Amino acid sequence: MWALFAILSAVFAALTSILAKVGIDGVNSNLATAIRTVVVVFMSWGMVFLTHTQSGLASISRKSWIFLILSGLATGASWLCYYRALQLGPASKVVPIDKLSVVITLVLAFVFLHEDFTAKSLIGCALIGAGTLLMVL
Repeated sequence: MWALFAILSAVFAALTSILAKVGIDGVNSNLATAIRTVVVVFMSWGMVFLTHTQSGLASISRKSWIFLILSGLATGASWLCYYRALQLGPASKVVPIDKLSVVITLVLAFVFLHEDFTAKSLIGCALIGAGTLLMVL
């Protein structure tokens, strides 16, 4: 089931890029990010209430709160940079560079989470890096 959600995530991320590139025309990138964020907040909390999971707030540990907040700050920084990059450059070049996050995530998962970094992972990282270079040069 996780693979289905991962594929859907990729499809929605692709739509996000195209819709954002069209929508950001003539709009300050920070303002556009704020508008997008408000929509995400309403959608996320809507899903929490729709699935009746709001009672789980009380059981979240301090560690989880800290890391979720840090994750939110990283997401905000990513979105602000992404929207500015989309405003300044073509989506066909911005998006591949943004997807280098896959390579960075694999390295960070190896270093901090002690996940396996196999020969396949190394080859995949090299191919993603090479593909990104081919697309942006």
